[in-house]
Amino acid sequence: MQGFNKKHRVTWWAWLLVLFIGGLLVWGTAHDARLYQDPILQVTAVQKQQTTKETDDFQNVDHQTKQKLTGHLLNTKRRGQRVTLTNTYSTSGAMDQRYHVGSQLFVVVHRSGQQLHAMVKDKKRDTPLVFMLWLVVGLLLLMMQTSGLMAFLSVAANGVLFFLAILLNGSTQGAQVLWIFGSLAVAFAAVTLWLVLGWTRQMVITLMTTLGGTLCSILVALVVFHLTHEKGMYYESMQYVTQLPRPLFIAETLLGSLGAVMDESTDIISSLYALKRERPQLTPRQIFLSGRQIGSTIMGPLINVLFFIFVADTFPMALLYLKNGNSWGYTFSMNMSMGVVQSLISGIGIVLAVPLASYLASRWLPQEEVHA
Repeated sequence: MQGFNKKHRVTWWAWLLVLFIGGLLVWGTAHDARLYQDPILQVTAVQKQQTTKETDDFQNVDHQTKQKLTGHLLNTKRRGQRVTLTNTYSTSGAMDQRYHVGSQLFVVVHRSGQQLHAMVKDKKRDTPLVFMLWLVVGLLLLMMQTSGLMAFLSVAANGVLFFLAILLNGSTQGAQVLWIFGSLAVAFAAVTLWLVLGWTRQMVITLMTTLGGTLCSILVALVVFHLTHEKGMYYESMQYVTQLPRPLFIAETLLGSLGAVMDESTDIISSLYALKRERPQLTPRQIFLSGRQIGSTIMGPLINVLFFIFVADTFPMALLYLKNGNSWGYTFSMNMSMGVVQSLISGIGIVLAVPLASYLASRWLPQEEVHA
């Protein structure tokens, strides 16, 4: 009982520390304007002005509203000075947004006579981002404790690796994008599984399944591309591409497929490990069949999750295309075709990972120590 109470006190002290640090960070980001070089304006008063109705050639109706913003600067040598500016926002909010009292805005300040005028560049968003990060970390610690902390550390480590890969790809002008992001995929999988599962036989099996399933899906896609001569692949629809689009598309697909296959592989192999511990007498064939059954159960929902993510990503732009008189075929080609291909490739990886995970687990699990 004393051990339990001591552990309980330590948990509460850890929670108090997380709450204190998180609250301090949120408060700090709300008052960190002096750390920025660009002028930041805090809105103190908002006056709504006239609203106008606009209709385009395709009978799309929108309303634009002007608002007069008054505030004071929070940084630079003009700190504390009062500034008045105007902002126009639409009901759709496609290219603009409405501001409220308390909003902190990045502005461009210029003087006209004796008065200061400003133009809004963007909204300062570090406070809500830090709050969401604090909320995620807190929930991970509350729900999963040490496992949650390891999961957060894996995300942070992968973020650092991704940033380094971006810098390396930029220094090579995209000439080695496949090699860079192919190596990054291996590093992502190894670091994530090592932090979450530890250096165990289960981690090795999951890593082999993840890499094997991802590699097979990419190879199948490349073979299909070769046989079909990439007909229907509209690489020009990729946004903001300043390098060769085809290698970037394959690298993007590689990382997307990796996440889906890793998720499925972890679920299957973890379930088989738990099953083996409960029933040590299971034969390799029974383990293989159990893995296939588990995979068939989670395979459908996982593929649907990928599809929903794809739809959520393309729906706004596709709706704009359709509302502006474009046909369904052109809208699909310019917005959805590449996403559909990526979803299909990831789905292939998900399907192939089921027998691969089941086979590797059936070969290696009998050698695993199953005693508690």
